[in-house]
Amino acid sequence: MNTPGRLTDPEGLKPGWQHGAGAEGDRDLHFFDAVLAKLRSDYKVDEKRIYCMGHSNGGGFTYLLWETRGDLFAAMGPSGSASAAVSKMPPKPAMHIAGRNDPLVKFEWQQQTMDAVRKLNGCEAEGTAWAENATLYASKTGTPFVAYIHPGGHGYPAEAPPLLAQVFPRAREA
Repeated sequence: MNTPGRLTDPEGLKPGWQHGAGAEGDRDLHFFDAVLAKLRSDYKVDEKRIYCMGHSNGGGFTYLLWETRGDLFAAMGPSGSASAAVSKMPPKPAMHIAGRNDPLVKFEWQQQTMDAVRKLNGCEAEGTAWAENATLYASKTGTPFVAYIHPGGHGYPAEAPPLLAQVFPRAREA
């Protein structure tokens, strides 16, 4: 649905996800709730294996879901977004995917969000190399954080999904 964007399309002429709690009448949060309820009614859903990821505006919506529905998820995988509501989110294993040369969602903004999530998750200050372009920050509370910082711009890197597929199952073990 057409949605005013914070960084682009302030008139809301293009589709997008709501950017914050209460925006757009919470229509996208209600949509998420309806989809999850339908999945639960039609299929056997492993409540310990519900994950969320999104890129760009969808990455922002991933952070909004983390803020407003965080207890539902085992782990999160936002990309190309930044959030101002980290203090409202429950600690959760996560992987943030950022482009160092992102012209839209400035890397500095994403770095601030990643720093805040590491603090929220009780991560160690120093990370260890985990994969190419990826640093793992361990957490004694079982909520590790992976920062995947690629040299590109705002695009979603092809190598990200396989890495998320490694991070998400480990979240259940934490």
